[in-house]
Amino acid sequence: MNRRRFLRGAVAAPLLPAASAALLMPAWARAEAAAWPASPIKLVVPFPPGGGTDTSARLLAEKLTVLDKWQVIVDNRPGAAGNIGLDQVAKARPDGYTLAMAQTSNMAINPALYAKMPFDPLKDLTPIVEVCAQPVVLVVRNESPFHTLAELVDAARREPGKYTVAQAGLGTVGHLAGEMLDRAAGIEMMQVPYRGAGPAMADLLGGQVDTYFGSAPAVMAQLQAKKMRALAVTSSRRLQGLPDVPTVAEQGYPGFAATTWFGLVGPAGLPAGIVAKINQAVNAVVGREEVRERLQAEGSEPIGGTPEAFAQLIQSEHAKWGKLIREAGIKVE
Repeated sequence: MNRRRFLRGAVAAPLLPAASAALLMPAWARAEAAAWPASPIKLVVPFPPGGGTDTSARLLAEKLTVLDKWQVIVDNRPGAAGNIGLDQVAKARPDGYTLAMAQTSNMAINPALYAKMPFDPLKDLTPIVEVCAQPVVLVVRNESPFHTLAELVDAARREPGKYTVAQAGLGTVGHLAGEMLDRAAGIEMMQVPYRGAGPAMADLLGGQVDTYFGSAPAVMAQLQAKKMRALAVTSSRRLQGLPDVPTVAEQGYPGFAATTWFGLVGPAGLPAGIVAKINQAVNAVVGREEVRERLQAEGSEPIGGTPEAFAQLIQSEHAKWGKLIREAGIKVE
């Protein structure tokens, strides 16, 4: 594949705080929000069961059902890299009974990757709360001669195009993290696309590829079994589940950050009172020690926060990844 070039950027727009917006609602809307939820809530997961998005959604649904006595039903609607499921939510009635677990790919990457999107993630959905984030981990097989990121970069500089990096799919955060490293380090590694994490890891372990940028949950078991070795994580700080693995940023590339984040969204026009109610409940769940420990054990970092903070994250990531994809010429055929 050709060398890829990109510029990083961020755009964030100020939003009306949820609490203030709630005061501007008419009395009937405030009453409806106070009575919510009066029926089951459908939580759409736009990916198949068993993946990182599904796992996080089911943990959240379980805790909201137990702690808040809400009836939250997970509904897997995979297809088109998450576009199908989120489109259903974007077109749903904004009453709080149809939500989605969105993530980086379908909110920030797909709009630049696909020539045509069925919805606009910045206009057709309401950000509610960020739940958790998963960094990408740069791994090699245990028999690899590379023990540090510096050793890999030095070798790649000496022999451009020789070393390969597996990716779980075109346009994934792992793929784009590899593109970012090429640019930041001034190297050229050969991107090798696979249809998912399983085949990518199988070829890494088999020696068909040299490295792999994989999600933390996908590689954690192999790291614990000493079949793989981690050279770096792509988050801004070290991962709780991998405390001895340095970040890319602290190894000489300040500002380097590439994570898959997950958060709840609803249709545009979702009443501020309902947004505030969901946000408060999810923050309480994410703040529980057993939930934090469970997320950290699987390679995720619990986040939480306000709807405004989540909206600004979506906007900044939309700008950053869109710029990278456009300038690198990455497209879905």
